[in-house]
Amino acid sequence: MRKQPTTNDGQQIQEMKIRKFVTIVEEVLSELGQEVPKPVKKAAAIAVIENPFAGKYVEDLTELIEIGAELGGLLGKRAVEALGVSPDKVESYGKAAVVGIFGELEHAAAILHPKLGDPFRKQVGGGKAIIPSAKKVGPPATPIDIPLHYKDAAFVRSHFDAMEVRVADSPRPTEILVALAVTNGGRPLARIGGLKKEEAKKEDGLR
Repeated sequence: MRKQPTTNDGQQIQEMKIRKFVTIVEEVLSELGQEVPKPVKKAAAIAVIENPFAGKYVEDLTELIEIGAELGGLLGKRAVEALGVSPDKVESYGKAAVVGIFGELEHAAAILHPKLGDPFRKQVGGGKAIIPSAKKVGPPATPIDIPLHYKDAAFVRSHFDAMEVRVADSPRPTEILVALAVTNGGRPLARIGGLKKEEAKKEDGLR
């Protein structure tokens, strides 16, 4: 039997309420007439959830932290499935959130940072590098760029990238949009030097 998590003051945490899922996939075949040797795919899995703290200041954000842990696995799995590769073939990852205007920026931080990372990494076959992130507060249809870099060595320059996502009706004022993105490669025709994926030691998550 699953134990119901509690906040720091012992209050039971309510179940996450998801209004909708959105999946976005893009595949680049050529740039400026140059065929890409290996088509580059990006996939983002998005959940639009109810913000339990909309319209009020709450000191203890444990409920959103636990939501982040659940979404890390749930959206990570959906993103990898949409990408259409095995988890070990995922090369880059990133995360982002947009909080509706009745919420605050710290609500996005609570979801994205303390507990989302580990379950997300499990869905992508590991990942030693920190997961890059972005967050903002905004009305429905607010776009956000999900930052991306190589999952095992953040300094691999060919994989410095981003994926823009936007959902027309989300987030509503009392909602939060949470998005995770994965790729099967770096930029389509990367050629500005720097550390290459094949040269990365993958020891410290940086190089």
